[in-house]
Amino acid sequence: MHIVKPSNMSHNRRIVIGDVHGHYDTLVALLNSISPNSNDEIYFLGDLIDRGPKSAQVVDFVMRNQFKCLRGNHEEMMLDVVGGPEVSIELYQGWLYSGGHATVASYDSKIPQEHIDWMKNLPLYYDLGDYWLVHAGVNPDVPLQQQGAEQFCWIREDFHSSNKAFFKDKLIVTGHTITFTLPGVQPGQIAAGKGWLDIETGAYHHNSGWMTALDLNRQKVYQANTFDGRIRILPLRKAIAKVDSSRVISRRMRKRA
Repeated sequence: MHIVKPSNMSHNRRIVIGDVHGHYDTLVALLNSISPNSNDEIYFLGDLIDRGPKSAQVVDFVMRNQFKCLRGNHEEMMLDVVGGPEVSIELYQGWLYSGGHATVASYDSKIPQEHIDWMKNLPLYYDLGDYWLVHAGVNPDVPLQQQGAEQFCWIREDFHSSNKAFFKDKLIVTGHTITFTLPGVQPGQIAAGKGWLDIETGAYHHNSGWMTALDLNRQKVYQANTFDGRIRILPLRKAIAKVDSSRVISRRMRKRA
């Protein structure tokens, strides 16, 4: 698939796509429903790889179209295994257990250096001014400049349980945590918390199957389903479920208990 040239009626859009996890065919269906043109800005929130059958194709597609992409925790896991001179058996087994088997198979056990180098250079966040894109979230108790991949690629409960927005002037958009695992959120819904939106709706998960894209400028949600091929487009306000942060148990609370 290639991005079409803009028509005279087209307007710039900023489109953010949640975790793909190797589901190339679902991604193509999703992009076909969006019909992006060369003026549109497309951002991926990371986790292009693992779990699904076509990780190599997804990475090649994103690279070839020069889309902007963040590093997710699954890219982190892969780089821990193949990005250095030595391979840790423990890290390798952990990656395979977390969906890496499918990635290795999609590359026919030979991951090209070009793909490895590309992943190494993926940023950890994008600051768009009014929106701040990151794979997992931020630690609400630590200054931004003191945070890195451990927070931006991996954090969950400590971020979702915060009862105040991290930024005063921008909304955080994340992937990483499947939305229906948060309290009060149904499969396919976007989760909304204190100063954040989570658009990881679980394209690989049999309880959902939805892959989500969010048009920031038009406040519109596009979704494609991995398992039954459904496509749906709806206003953001109708796709959102609000999360009660007090119902999210953070790791800090667990340690105090």
